[in-house]
Amino acid sequence: MSKRAIPLVDLSKFTGGSAEEKAGFVEALGKAFHEIGFVGVVNHGISKELIDRFYDAAKRFFALPEAVKRKYEIEGMAGQRGYTSFGKEHAKQSKVADLKEFFQIGQEVEGEDLVREVYPDNVQVEEIPEFPQLGIRLYKAFEKAGAELLRAIAIHLEIGSGYFDDKIHNGNSILRAIHYPPITQEPASAIRAEQHEDINLITLLVGASAGGLQLLTKDDEWVAIMPEENEIVINVGDMLQRLTNNYLKSTTHRVVNPPREEWHMPRLSIPFFLHPRSEMALDCLPQCVSENTPLAYEPITAGEYLDERLREIGLKK
Repeated sequence: MSKRAIPLVDLSKFTGGSAEEKAGFVEALGKAFHEIGFVGVVNHGISKELIDRFYDAAKRFFALPEAVKRKYEIEGMAGQRGYTSFGKEHAKQSKVADLKEFFQIGQEVEGEDLVREVYPDNVQVEEIPEFPQLGIRLYKAFEKAGAELLRAIAIHLEIGSGYFDDKIHNGNSILRAIHYPPITQEPASAIRAEQHEDINLITLLVGASAGGLQLLTKDDEWVAIMPEENEIVINVGDMLQRLTNNYLKSTTHRVVNPPREEWHMPRLSIPFFLHPRSEMALDCLPQCVSENTPLAYEPITAGEYLDERLREIGLKK
């Protein structure tokens, strides 16, 4: 592997390039997702100013007193909207909670759509009203970039560029602001986020305020992912791995604790988990099943799968 742990692609080559540039982008993205499950993307169309403003608002939210933040922890919501306090979530194979707290923003439904009845409302924050408002704008920007990436992947899979369009329209995606507070004592065993794979189709992540993100290579080595300025990191989630019968790779990753001399530094991270609508079937695509790659998964819908996984990580009882 070169100095970069993951390949870098330029989304503007796909959205506005020549036929040749488009084809090159599709090939590079498909290769990265198949071999590593991670890729860096530049010229993604998400405004730096919007990211910076949301970061600032998130920082101010997490600095609020514990009692104030807890007003936004909504009972029975499995963390899907609003605040989740420190130590609630753990990786599915771990019993020890990750060293983080977070706030989640969900879909603002467009047009007449039955999912409006299903999705809970976003949680407003009276002390910092711009926090969820900027989050909703950032959500829509991520959704747009994510839709383009899925179009490129659909072309790569030869299922027609629009395959995902209606499946992700008003989808169940989540924007999550994660705060890893300063570490004040030797952690029992947990790290900031224990090794895990993501549940969704793809995750889009803007560079965190501090390092620590690592992926597990095919050779079982942990390598650090250090995004450059204005780069977002994209990784395959388990739903896309399932749909493609393991052809696209949902890679194990984690967030390690910083060196002891940096324990006092918090870390803020903003992933966007791109989910389809709950009724999307995650049955393996027939073209991804062959004698050499027999069917690996039973049919399930995205909604059923999400439910199962939220229980495994302790967010749903």
